[in-house]
Parts: sequence; structure tokens; C-alpha cells
Amino acid sequence: MISPWERLHSTRCCFCCHVRTGSIILGIWYMLINAVVLFILLTALSDPDQYRLTSAELANDLDVMDDANMCIASAISLLMIVICGMAIYGAYKLHAAWIIPFFSYQVLDFALNVLVAVSVVVYPNTINDYLQQLPRNFPYKEEIMSMSNTCLVLIVLLFITCILAFKAYLMVCVWSCYRYVSARSNAEVLVYVTNMNDTTRCQYLWRTLYNGET
Repeated sequence: MISPWERLHSTRCCFCCHVRTGSIILGIWYMLINAVVLFILLTALSDPDQYRLTSAELANDLDVMDDANMCIASAISLLMIVICGMAIYGAYKLHAAWIIPFFSYQVLDFALNVLVAVSVVVYPNTINDYLQQLPRNFPYKEEIMSMSNTCLVLIVLLFITCILAFKAYLMVCVWSCYRYVSARSNAEVLVYVTNMNDTTRCQYLWRTLYNGET
């Protein structure tokens, strides 16, 4: 028997929203962000001279992004919009399989952030290398570079830890939504099977088991 607290904990997320509602809101938020990024990239591709930083502004020999990289980034943004749309549809229509791609993206994104945190600890000098590659007019660049390397590493690790905690919470919310949708779908199947007569029920169960084995 599930206690009321466990039921509330398993089906509720931030601001006491249901996990379905929270997953839909999260999917819409990610979709809007990627739509804005896609719009900016397409605008930059249409007028590259206006949006591209030159090598003089970057103090190195490379541009920020060439056309090939911008096309790849646009394709990734478009793919993310599709994945977010699948998650929204799956949470709204109670189709658990449609939520899996969005949850897989969350797991991959979390793993990449963990690798970034590990790389900062193992190679702390990469922070200074990254700061030197920033444009000269970047806000507070000189003040940040004047800080000690240990202090920079601690600040970056604290920032990454907060991001990881937030991403882990969102990942748990989406996983709870997936479990809720799966459990509700299974419950509807059981109710449907229970309401059938014995002959039809046996035929349905046999057909289900046969299809599952094949």
C-alpha cells in the first residue's frame, strides 16, 4: 500500500505541479529556447557579415563559427525542437515511448556536464585558456583573469554543481512522468482485460504474449 506522502512525492514536482504538467512546461521551455537559437542561426546564415566576429575581435586566428558549423548547430536545434515536441505529445496523450528521447537527451546533457566538471578539476589551466580566447570587450574579463587559479576553479565548480543539481532534478521529474504514464497505460490495459468475458480475455492475452515473444 502506497502512503499519501509517497504518492505525492512520485507524482508531484516543483511548485506542487503534477509531473505531467511539469514535463509539458519543461518541454515547451526547451522548445522555445531552441526555436530562438534556430532563428538566430538562420538569421546569421542569411547575413553572415553582420553577425560574425572577426579574428581581430577575438584575438586569435579563427572565427566564432563558420557556415558549416552554423548549419550543424541549426540541424541540432531543429532536432531538439522535434524531441521536445515528442515529449510534450507523449506527456499529454499518455504515450510513454514518446518521452524516452527527451529523457535520453537529459541524461546525455547531464553526463557532458559531469565531464566538464571533471576536466576542470583535472586540468584547471583550461579556465585561463578559455578566458584568453574571449573577445577583448567581454565584460569584467580583466578582473576575472586577475583572480587566482584556485579561486577560479572553486567558482566554476560551484557554478557547475548548481547546474548539475538543477538538471538532475529536472531529469527526475521527466522520469517520474514516464513512470506515471507507463503505470497509467498498464492500468488501463488491465481494466480493459478485466471487463472482457473469459473467452475473449484468453484470446487477447494469448495474442499479446505471442506478439511480445515475436
